[in-house]
Amino acid sequence: MNHKVQSIGVLTSGGDAPGMNAAIRAVVRKGIYHGLKVYGIERGYEGLINGIFREMSLGTVADIVHRGGTMLMTARSQEMMTSDGQRKAADQLRKQGIDALVVIGGDGSFRGAQTLSSQGIPIIGIPATIDNDIPGTDFTIGFDTALNTVIESVSKIRDTATSHERTFIVEVMGRESGSIALHAGLACGAESIIVPEISVDLKEVSSKLLRGHQRGKNHSIIIVAEGAGSAWKIAEDLRLETGFDTRVTILGHIQRGGNPSALDVVIASEMGAKAVELLRSGQSDQMTARVSQEVIGLPMEVAYGPRKPFNYDLYELANQLSI
Repeated sequence: MNHKVQSIGVLTSGGDAPGMNAAIRAVVRKGIYHGLKVYGIERGYEGLINGIFREMSLGTVADIVHRGGTMLMTARSQEMMTSDGQRKAADQLRKQGIDALVVIGGDGSFRGAQTLSSQGIPIIGIPATIDNDIPGTDFTIGFDTALNTVIESVSKIRDTATSHERTFIVEVMGRESGSIALHAGLACGAESIIVPEISVDLKEVSSKLLRGHQRGKNHSIIIVAEGAGSAWKIAEDLRLETGFDTRVTILGHIQRGGNPSALDVVIASEMGAKAVELLRSGQSDQMTARVSQEVIGLPMEVAYGPRKPFNYDLYELANQLSI
């Protein structure tokens, strides 16, 4: 960066995640604290291309730290995937006099940000996705809240599973990442966890259910990540193998909503503040990351490197504890 940042834009892009509002609040208030102008850009890149800006004040972000979703709203923009759309986005920032941009979202959002960086716009990305699948950071904003939403839901499902002596297959989000399923399964004491990273033999799952039944267990919970296969087919296959009454619950978008957990608010606040610090220090094309309980800046390319490794040790522990 060859000039001092005096104004910052902030937008949220891609899927919403609990804690996004806390990150917006941190960017706005940290920026104002240091004498910067901060502009909120509504509806993600679509709003950026169409010039939907509003100057933010301390009052603009009052009472949002505990709210889910994103006050700036979010949208997926096909136009931003084109060179013409990217040029329009950069032109809008220059027209508004915005020196730098903070993008809150996942790796797809970061790719859009890098196209602006290549046009000379200083960019910092803040990782926010409930899947917790962005490399380089221990946690992404929204993961802890989504995890706790699953745990609370499974607790309620277990009550009816016990009452009716049924096996429940609970499908959680995660097309390519089994992080939610793995952590929720361990925390809930699920009998089996099925994730896209590991091929599972349903006969082994059936055998575990039958062993539990033989020692007097009258209900079971199986957690399935959506990318690991059809929950309905898994339920039917297990019914045929065991003869047990099976039911399916698909939690769906309930996992994205709700007030953020304390951990997500803290992480989001730290990351929002760090994004402003990075821009003020002349950094660009970086992402914030939480590593060993400290928020740091990393090259944004880290987000596109080798996939975040699946925690096989945790998976094995869950298997050992659910014998």
